[in-house]
Amino acid sequence: MARPFPTLTPEEAAALIPEAATIGFSGFTPAGSPKAIPQALARRAEALAAEGHPMQLRILTGASTGPFIDEALAEAGAISWRAPFQSSRALRRRINAEETEFIDIHLSHVPQMIAFGFLGEIDVAIVEALDVTPDGRVFLTTASGIAPSVLRHAEHILIEINQYPSRRLQEMHDIAILPRPPARHPIQIHHPLSKLGTPFATVDPTRIVGIVETNQPDGVTPLSGPDPVSEAIAGHVVQFLMDELQAGRIPRQFLPLQAGVGNVSNAVMASLGQSAVPPFYMYTEVLQDSQVDLMEQGRLLGASTCGLTLSETYIQRVYADMSFFAPRLVIRPQELSNNPEIIRRLGVIGINTALEVDLYGHVNSTHVAGAQLVNGIGGSGDFLRNAYLSIVVCPSVAKDGRISTIVPMVSHMDQNEHSIQVIVTEQGLADLRGLGPQRRAERIIEHCAHPAYRDYLRGYLREARQGHLRHDLSRCFELHQNLLAHGAMLPRLEV
Repeated sequence: MARPFPTLTPEEAAALIPEAATIGFSGFTPAGSPKAIPQALARRAEALAAEGHPMQLRILTGASTGPFIDEALAEAGAISWRAPFQSSRALRRRINAEETEFIDIHLSHVPQMIAFGFLGEIDVAIVEALDVTPDGRVFLTTASGIAPSVLRHAEHILIEINQYPSRRLQEMHDIAILPRPPARHPIQIHHPLSKLGTPFATVDPTRIVGIVETNQPDGVTPLSGPDPVSEAIAGHVVQFLMDELQAGRIPRQFLPLQAGVGNVSNAVMASLGQSAVPPFYMYTEVLQDSQVDLMEQGRLLGASTCGLTLSETYIQRVYADMSFFAPRLVIRPQELSNNPEIIRRLGVIGINTALEVDLYGHVNSTHVAGAQLVNGIGGSGDFLRNAYLSIVVCPSVAKDGRISTIVPMVSHMDQNEHSIQVIVTEQGLADLRGLGPQRRAERIIEHCAHPAYRDYLRGYLREARQGHLRHDLSRCFELHQNLLAHGAMLPRLEV
């Protein structure tokens, strides 16, 4: 069927975007992110900047993006405002130099914030799709993210039709937009593979100003192989889950798992596949390479996700056997993939990473030394606050031992002690359930801190002011101050 929309070059599409526009992009990580238009937009921004007229774009996405959006536009100096998450080195520099305003938001909140205008009007939506029909049905590619929401609320829409992905991805999508409160009913997702919506997003076709034809992969960078630290952390997590299963605190059919992005989470999932844990499902926000292996091995029975964050080798394995994978994978918008009500009701076990953890279980997952943003909170809060078991993983030290990830007080707090049940490093696992602050602190020091830092942490706890939480406000950031002044938390220490 012929499309009634004009076909544009990437440059023609980029020329339609106002110099101070708010743009909503599809995608969730590099998966499903537009590629040709943002690159053309970056070239246009560079030309305008050379003429003394830098673009001031406000960029809204589902999560992080690939190099085509954040990296290209940040290098061009074109991003004045960004939400809700990023992982770009160039954009991170601009944010920490206070050249770009960054809004760090729980991912499940973003669609509702768009719907009610909390983030302002969206001028342009740029969405990658398999196809768009004359009546406005948009079939998304490897991710959903906020695409259904920006398609509904943007004033103008540009669509990249990507010929590279499998046409059968539409079989995985389950797209629905929740009604506005107070007219909401219980969400009819009773199993990780339940579906309640349609395989396409919808849009008023009169707002589609053009399409751009592309043929490009997502370009997801493969994760490095597991290292000894990641494998040790994974071993502790798997043993804990096995013990919980044997104790009857996890049902015999097991519970859905969620795992964050990165090598540690990938190692945990790979170790689960080699354990005696029964075959399981996932209700998560990203699907990574290790989960394809687990699915082919029959260890992972199925997964709900917001995006297929798979390197080229792995996405090709999925495309080559869609009859196997399509019934076992569901791709949802993030207001469903990260929805707190569903997470709580299904009893999801959440496993997420941290930059640092303090003696009482407060978690910093976003800022180095309290000031320098790394990526953002992402979906970790959606899952950790609502999980049946909330597990935080991190190495005990970083930068060759110059940094302890276990500190007296976190320099920035993203997850508070009330949400965290289990802390894991390569040193061991601290189960904090049912423990008061003093015993939590002792357990974290003895089970999770690196041995080289334990004496310092014990001394801090012993000498701190007595109270429900023991702290010495004159010393609680001493390790961080040492790091800033000397490049190491304990300058004379050899780890």
